[in-house]
Amino acid sequence: MGILELLAPNPPGWGGNLLRGLWNSVQIAAGAFGLGLAIGTAGAFGKLYGGPVLRDLLEVYTTVVRAVPELVLILLLYFAGTDLINRVLEALGYASIDINGLVAGIVVLGFVQGAYSTEVLRGAILAVPQGQIEAARAFGMPPGLLLRRITFPAMLPYAIPGLANLWLIATKDTALLAVVGFNELTLETRQAAGATKAYFTFFVAAGLLYLALTLFSNLIIGRIEKWARRGMPSVGEAA
Repeated sequence: MGILELLAPNPPGWGGNLLRGLWNSVQIAAGAFGLGLAIGTAGAFGKLYGGPVLRDLLEVYTTVVRAVPELVLILLLYFAGTDLINRVLEALGYASIDINGLVAGIVVLGFVQGAYSTEVLRGAILAVPQGQIEAARAFGMPPGLLLRRITFPAMLPYAIPGLANLWLIATKDTALLAVVGFNELTLETRQAAGATKAYFTFFVAAGLLYLALTLFSNLIIGRIEKWARRGMPSVGEAA
């Protein structure tokens, strides 16, 4: 059987399995990145403007998540977290539930992403010139409007590079979910390679799919960054 037959999208090829695994990986990465961004936004503002107890709790969260290997966190949250939820439901008199693998993957990776997003966004907020915020407050601008019209647009150019890295990390971290049996790209590749013994062919194909996803992501991120930096001088002009 030739390489093209092995990678064909229809039987007897395994190309369709790889593409399905890639789609599952993209769904998990997008969901985890979005959840992590929401957690990170709340965490960044909590660290900067919250009370002492909230700041301490967020410090513990970001420190622990960034210190413990992601694979260990995934195993802990996936298995222990699911068991804890079912124990709580049983204690309340409800039947236990079977949590969807896609949802579990998004929640687990989103929890990890949230710690990193917190620090990225906190740094971006601190990079905003305080004179702009003070001027808005002096004109009586309410906090919500200040966030939407001043803080968010001003912090975005500083946050995008870090958030772009987190998105790319999220696309690769989906491979860690193979250890819990979720059919993302890496697990599909391993199954195809094991069935055909064409390990080199399938793992190179998976690497190329990850590379294509990264190149496409870089194209989109570049456009977003260009939009966010509109009106700002380029690096050469700033120098």
